[in-house]
Amino acid sequence: MTREELKLAALSLPYEPGVYLMKNTDDTVIYVGKAKKLKNRVSQYFQDTASHNAKTRRMVSQIDHFETITAASEFEALVLECSLIKHYMPKYNILLKDDKGYPYIRLDLREPYPKMQLSNRVSDDGAQYFGPYGSRGKTKQVIDTICSVFQLPICTRSFPRDIGKDRPCLNYHMKTCKGWCLPRLTQEDYAEQIRRAILLLQGKHKDLSESLSEKMEAAAEQLDFETAAQLRDQLRAIEALGQRQLVTAGTMADTDVIGWYQTEAKACFAVLHFIGGNLMDKDYELLPITDDPSDAIAQIVKQYYLGRNAAPKRVILPMPMEDSAPFAQLLLEKLGKTVRFIVPRQGDNKKLSDLANKNAREEAERATTATERINGTLKLLQAMLNLPHLPQRIEAFDISNISGTDIVASMTVFVDGKPKKSDYKRFKVEELDDQDDYASMRQVVCRRFCHYLDGDRGFDEKPDLLLIDGGSVHTQIVCEALETMGIVIPAFGMVKDHRHRTRALVTANNEEIGIQANPAIFSLIGRIQEETHRFAITYHRQLRSKRVKGSKLDSVEGIGEKRRIALLKHFKSVKAISAASVEELNQVVPQKVAEQIYQHFHSQE
Repeated sequence: MTREELKLAALSLPYEPGVYLMKNTDDTVIYVGKAKKLKNRVSQYFQDTASHNAKTRRMVSQIDHFETITAASEFEALVLECSLIKHYMPKYNILLKDDKGYPYIRLDLREPYPKMQLSNRVSDDGAQYFGPYGSRGKTKQVIDTICSVFQLPICTRSFPRDIGKDRPCLNYHMKTCKGWCLPRLTQEDYAEQIRRAILLLQGKHKDLSESLSEKMEAAAEQLDFETAAQLRDQLRAIEALGQRQLVTAGTMADTDVIGWYQTEAKACFAVLHFIGGNLMDKDYELLPITDDPSDAIAQIVKQYYLGRNAAPKRVILPMPMEDSAPFAQLLLEKLGKTVRFIVPRQGDNKKLSDLANKNAREEAERATTATERINGTLKLLQAMLNLPHLPQRIEAFDISNISGTDIVASMTVFVDGKPKKSDYKRFKVEELDDQDDYASMRQVVCRRFCHYLDGDRGFDEKPDLLLIDGGSVHTQIVCEALETMGIVIPAFGMVKDHRHRTRALVTANNEEIGIQANPAIFSLIGRIQEETHRFAITYHRQLRSKRVKGSKLDSVEGIGEKRRIALLKHFKSVKAISAASVEELNQVVPQKVAEQIYQHFHSQE
């Protein structure tokens, strides 16, 4: 379907909630979204494309057709959206990695000697499940730690079948197992240790500590020092373990704080888990950067809690989540738990939010190399300007003059985001006596690319992008000059704000592209413009200084630097000054000085 056909199809949709599936020419789902009103939301994609961010423009350019599913309510649309994203894993939806899984600890109390097992999912098999945990490694660590604390078996022997059949294994001699293969221990003893392990898995370590303390004191009073010593060791191990080891991605946390930060190449979604006001654990995931963090966070939060089948009482968000209310309803129905979503603006919750963002920033910056930063910035610039190639070589031009004297131009070169000073070029504008930036820019660009067409050394590389210090007219002149030479290179003007900072890029058609919202691009373009302007000004000052220093006016009494510059600005050249009358000279300098200048040039007549 053409863009116009897609637009007409979108305008024919109903004003009802639902889900839309964007598809490419291969009929592959590339994006799934939901809407309160399908007609309004879907038609936005095909109307004002200039207002879209870079990612949306890329996605829209690949849409061949779309399908919609009408829902009875916004809540049903949300449920359907989450289900379809999980099923299709669309390219342009923000997706958490699905390969690490969210493992659980399984314990089947129907067995005579139940053992803790690692399970990838919760099954309706009558067993108890604890978790989920952040990774298989962490789950295994929790199992090993609890088995060690309560001296439960981790060997492959099966009980009661293998009781008394062989000598105890090394774990018994290392005192990490009580020796359940020995006939002296009963099934009731084993059940008691499992009961204590369950209390710890449920986060009731305080209750467990109190119970063990009472039993330890009772054993000591009965002079059963061996039992008291064993209980003491367990108590110390439990207190050292505490809750930190057992916090499980929202299962026992009463507050989760979401953090978000992205560098030029990587984004980080971080979650801090709090219990009773104490930070117990951190979970994070690195993701591709996005043009719309708010939408990204909303998508990830849904996947994060639905994927873990668990959520805390409160979730503190760094920015508003549009469908937090229906999502809270979905969690209530799915988990039987009321979850509050909060976006703090001040107070303690705001401090927690800042802390989560700081953690996200540290992880994102740690994972981003210098090369990835600049490549990420260039990719963002490519997407922002819709460039055919990555702008690895950028050339920038600036004109410098004072009242039309010593008109010069500079050409700076940035390769992979860094200045390549060996490729810088300086131009002295020829045959222009008046200040005409447009004509100067046309001449300089033509001269530069004539050298390119001739294959001249130092000019033989073709840039991926041209940046012009000026507005849309400057850019239009450059594009026209390139067109007459049969050269195709994207060109944009660099527009400054009232503080002389680059605020936007502009096309030849006077379409502005704001860059201030993206710090990386804002910084790069600002550096390029400042460097190009500096190089032009430096060359202009060198020429002016050389000309003024060697001027025939130096020997005239009463002529200093200011009067020299004033005369040259007015008459444009020393030749014109020498041909001027006293009256004409008096328009610039005092009568006496004018007479001295006239006498200086006419004394030999």
